Amino acid sequence: MITPLLVMLGLFAAGTPIAIALGIAPLVTLQEKGIPLIAIPQVVFESLDSFALMALPLYVLAGRLMEMGGIARRLVRFAIAVVGWLPGGLGAAVVVTAMLFATISGSSAATAAAIGSVLIPEMEKQRYPREYAAAVTASSGELGVIIPPSIPMVIYAVLTSSSISDLFIAGFLPGVLIGLSLIATNCIIAARRGYGTRQIIAPRAWLCQLAGATREASLALVMPVIILGGIYGGFFTATEAAAVAVVYALGIGLFVYREIGLADLPGLFADAAITASTVMIIVGFAAMFAFALSLLQAPQIVSGLLSTITGNPAMFLLLVNLFLLVVGMFMETFAAIIILAPVLAPVAASFGVDATHFGLVMIVNLAVGMVTPPVGVNLFIACGIARITMEQLMRPLLLFLGVLFVDLAIITYVPALSLALLRLR
Repeated sequence: MITPLLVMLGLFAAGTPIAIALGIAPLVTLQEKGIPLIAIPQVVFESLDSFALMALPLYVLAGRLMEMGGIARRLVRFAIAVVGWLPGGLGAAVVVTAMLFATISGSSAATAAAIGSVLIPEMEKQRYPREYAAAVTASSGELGVIIPPSIPMVIYAVLTSSSISDLFIAGFLPGVLIGLSLIATNCIIAARRGYGTRQIIAPRAWLCQLAGATREASLALVMPVIILGGIYGGFFTATEAAAVAVVYALGIGLFVYREIGLADLPGLFADAAITASTVMIIVGFAAMFAFALSLLQAPQIVSGLLSTITGNPAMFLLLVNLFLLVVGMFMETFAAIIILAPVLAPVAASFGVDATHFGLVMIVNLAVGMVTPPVGVNLFIACGIARITMEQLMRPLLLFLGVLFVDLAIITYVPALSLALLRLR
């Protein structure tokens, strides 16, 4: 088991692209086992021949259409109308917008980029320090992969033969918990430090403002209702929901908001195709890597090792959390899920941990990794928009990271939070 891992890590250290490293690492194992190299394309194509995996490029395309079609900007204005009256109202609006955009984007980086480009400059105008605005944006962006639909959930489900719909349903309440905790943290910090200009508004005026913003964003707000309501109600699968999202976003952007022209479509489709194909290539070669690990009985070895350390499921989850938090600091989320999910999911099952709950624990862990240095994607996006260095961002970010760690502990050790909606179905 050690040899392919060492080869893969060595290739990563040498700067080899993830997909190529994952494709090369299993070659030693295949040679040792006497398996012909023709197995590589067979395993890769078989892993990609999946109806569930079709959701991935469709959600990527839907996210790009929403960002370019004016949906994201209208969600921002709606969020400001909802919570702008709170202390630190604009910071709270960042979190609310992230929660709303997460229901239609499926990507943490897309969520952080979409809301940050609009709200970080606006927060600076309202006397928020730039580094604080970037910290709120980066930490809120992780909701993009926790509140469904979620591209990492699709990948995890395909690799572990789990239900995408179950993972989507399980992610809703934990996403709300994280969102509310970030809003509360922002409001307390802003009130104590005097950040922002608080909008004092009479109840009647606020209701009028809210009604206007709701009217303007109504078509954008209907979209998550259609997507998630259709999945939860059993009207269509997660993959079919992705197709519905594309058609809806395209229709709104072209014919209602008219912020997308026919001339823009080739560029939009090409951009989404490149993004999705990059991830799909990684998924295909990761399936080959997982096949090699299965030949070496990696899940059984890891399970036996952990069993010698502890037989307690709670202690197992603690060890997994610590391991994944460290992995998330150094490895990109998709790569971590692709490499580790096929190994850890069977081990979790051997400890009696619910498969859907464990999937959510793993995804929340790696989502936190998007907000931790040195390779946190959201940090680079927020720093780029705010024009600050990583060092400037770290001090305000630590408070939000502390809250995220507490949320992660609650999600890990209160499985009812993830499974409650599934049991109501």
